[in-house]
Amino acid sequence: MIEPKPAIPSESGASQPGAPDGRPAARKRRFGGTEAQIRSALKFYKLMAYLTGIMLLLLCVELIARYVFGVSLYAGGTDALTGRPFGFGLAGSDPKGVIGGVNLSVMVLIVHGWMYVVYLISDFRLWSLMRWPFTKFILLALGGVVPLMSFIVEKKFHAEVEAELAANPQASKRY
Repeated sequence: MIEPKPAIPSESGASQPGAPDGRPAARKRRFGGTEAQIRSALKFYKLMAYLTGIMLLLLCVELIARYVFGVSLYAGGTDALTGRPFGFGLAGSDPKGVIGGVNLSVMVLIVHGWMYVVYLISDFRLWSLMRWPFTKFILLALGGVVPLMSFIVEKKFHAEVEAELAANPQASKRY
């Protein structure tokens, strides 16, 4: 008959396979790239986090100006009311206050949108090199959606990456 073994090691000194002191062997931490690749991804992520955060703040200011005050930022064109040349500044959104000018408010929307796509690419690169769970990728991605969140998330994850690199110097050795 087979004797059942206890789930917790006994005090008699019988050890479990793995570590010499009887504990189960801990899994080794492995990264998806070298330390240089991770640090490069971290710099790119940091840059994109700050740029996306700044563009998101500009977007919030633009949306408040448009929907609360009814104005948009224009450059060039002709003033619709007076017919005089319009240089640079705020003009009415509805009806259009400037004819033929560049609506810089729309440019902020477009630039932020494409910058967020690049921010997601930087998130994915860092996430995949660090081999984190998918929930961390979602948190990284949300950093570019909530105003001021990209600065907070960047600081938290930057410190976490640095701590993991320092705690696991062997983990980035690929060959």
